[in-house]
Amino acid sequence: MSALELKTYEILKNKLGEEEASTIIQFIEEKSEQKINQKKDVFLTKDDKVDLIKWMVCFWIAQMAAIIGLYIKAAD
Repeated sequence: MSALELKTYEILKNKLGEEEASTIIQFIEEKSEQKINQKKDVFLTKDDKVDLIKWMVCFWIAQMAAIIGLYIKAAD
């Protein structure tokens, strides 16, 4: 537990009791972990999109170079 969780636990323990405070702290930890995992998924998805766009641009440049090369060869 972090310092904030310990302080929250102590406050809740005084108001609600030890078992209820422990249950609430566990619930908060689980919810926090779920939110963190959701954020990680979003960041990974954005990273995949950036990688896909990068490869699309590289492919587009290669295609344009091939077309220009064929055009120059046909013009000669």
